[in-house]
Amino acid sequence: MAVALRLSKPPSSFPTHPVAPSLLCYSQLFSSLQRRTASPLRCRCSKKKETSFMDQLLDYIEGGPKLRKWYGAPELLPKDGGLENEDESSEIDEARDAVLVTDGESEIGQMVILSLILKRARIKALVKDKRAAIDAFGTYVETMVGDLNDKTFLTNALRGVRAIICASNDGFFSDIGRTKGAQHIVLLSQLAFYRGSSGIQAVMNSKARKLAERDEETVIASGIPYTIIRAGLLQDSPGGKQGFSFSKGAAAKGRLSKEDAAAVCVEALDSLPEEGLIFEVVNGEEKVRDWKEKFAEFIGTAEE
Repeated sequence: MAVALRLSKPPSSFPTHPVAPSLLCYSQLFSSLQRRTASPLRCRCSKKKETSFMDQLLDYIEGGPKLRKWYGAPELLPKDGGLENEDESSEIDEARDAVLVTDGESEIGQMVILSLILKRARIKALVKDKRAAIDAFGTYVETMVGDLNDKTFLTNALRGVRAIICASNDGFFSDIGRTKGAQHIVLLSQLAFYRGSSGIQAVMNSKARKLAERDEETVIASGIPYTIIRAGLLQDSPGGKQGFSFSKGAAAKGRLSKEDAAAVCVEALDSLPEEGLIFEVVNGEEKVRDWKEKFAEFIGTAEE
């Protein structure tokens, strides 16, 4: 068990007593990160080697810098280092233990990343501004910048990737080849909500609906085990405070906290379906205490 130690100057937005990671704690961490930076991914320049906010955050949770290695992060890199381009043509084999987040700069993408950090996962994320992403997440995330149509870059991005989490309609699944080598795909989809809309709302959602249909079709046709999470309307409400509803048809009219949606995506990684799993989820009354049991129930029902 980690021994909690106080920082000499703990982040002012956190309580003065040690906390343990949870959905509620995760919600507070993300809110604090947003308050500390005017933009979710803003680069702060400094001539000195400083401990980033994410390093302070995890030091505070897990008991100090000496436990950072135990938590799963590599050694800190200098502010002016670590941005050099790697040899993308390298064919070095490595274990497939990483999770690729396809849109690391979107709001929900960042929520997924924070949830993965708390689970001590090895994370790779596609971003547009590498230095800003490193400033926001430190060395806990391997950030990737490049053109997905470039086969060399795509090979490098997928190297070592076990699972892919796509939490937004970012166009990643426009090419089936982008899933090569992955062993599990987790897709957050709002297709059920788009199909349930009517009138002017249906017109406004028509483009998003087509993208959602394309993404689901691509994932299902990939031949890779997949988990498609059909969420209701995503809301900017705190996660970890409400229960859930998984009833059929719930996503067409229901709503789901973005933080809860991100957490469900990450929990899905621990339950690999033999072929594929599709389920709906919105906020409701059911309290889920064991997500592995819940996903085992989903998978068992799907196979019947």
